[in-house]
Amino acid sequence: MKKQRMLTGLQPTGVITLGNYIGAIKQMVENQDQYDSFLFVADLHSITIPQDKEELSKKTRSLIALYLACGIDPKKNTIYIQSENPYHANLSWLLECNAYFGEMSRMHQFKEKSKKHENFTVGLFTYPVLMAADILLYDTNIVPVGIDQKQHVEIARDIAIRFNKKYGDTFVIPEPKISESGTKIMDLVNPTQKMSKSAENEKGVIRILDDIKVARKKIMSATTDSEMVIKYDPENKPGISNLINIYISLTDKTVEEVEEEFKDSNYGTFKKKVADEVEKLLTTIQTKYQEILNSEELDKILDEGRDKTIEIAKIKYQEAKEKMGFHR
Repeated sequence: MKKQRMLTGLQPTGVITLGNYIGAIKQMVENQDQYDSFLFVADLHSITIPQDKEELSKKTRSLIALYLACGIDPKKNTIYIQSENPYHANLSWLLECNAYFGEMSRMHQFKEKSKKHENFTVGLFTYPVLMAADILLYDTNIVPVGIDQKQHVEIARDIAIRFNKKYGDTFVIPEPKISESGTKIMDLVNPTQKMSKSAENEKGVIRILDDIKVARKKIMSATTDSEMVIKYDPENKPGISNLINIYISLTDKTVEEVEEEFKDSNYGTFKKKVADEVEKLLTTIQTKYQEILNSEELDKILDEGRDKTIEIAKIKYQEAKEKMGFHR
């Protein structure tokens, strides 16, 4: 039976937190046998707001190397850079001419981001159509998204249905898969908030490329409580519950096993054990990352992904173009 095709786009920030790893990447690694998976860096999307051109290139390469170091298998995923395939932008123009100003102006993220940037670009307004092109070029069945991105998949569906009705059956109608993210990891300083790379207090966030000693220090100084009982109770003991979540995610133990293991321990002892597991993870990933980052292997993976996706996208673009009347 043919696998369903799943497509995931990644913004090239080059920054992945422990929360991203446990909450999303770990699940991607575990599920990569299930789908015909396409994974790309959405670098064209990133320029809707100003970017440093040198940093953009570095971050794009860094992000792919990080995902590979985290366990994304290039034999099970088609990995590519969006801007290396001209058909994304080409199809986007055809789709823009089948999308309406009103539906673009109702996009939640446009409303939010345009408030932050007074002189926002036209690209910020139209980028949901480029996102639709990203999806529709590859006959994508499944698009995993957070609840805040669901509207973008809905727009892609609307545009595809409209195009198919107007010009004949052309695009597969994609389905959003609301990410059932794994365990949600909270900020180490303020454990009532999700761990975020944009957190004001650096001590609350562990980045996968953090110095190991710095990461250990962040765990050891994590907010807990005065009870000194290692018990899972997110409402009343958010700090220690967050550390338990990190520990069980990295050891595959159950909450009950952790509570039993540390029933006679103090917080310092438990934090040290959590820090040991985080150190093991970061050391493994960082070692692989350094091996991959400037390797010929990474370029080979990206070359293969580019060539494969250009071949697929060209066929779909030509079909859409001809159905719109662009032929001699």
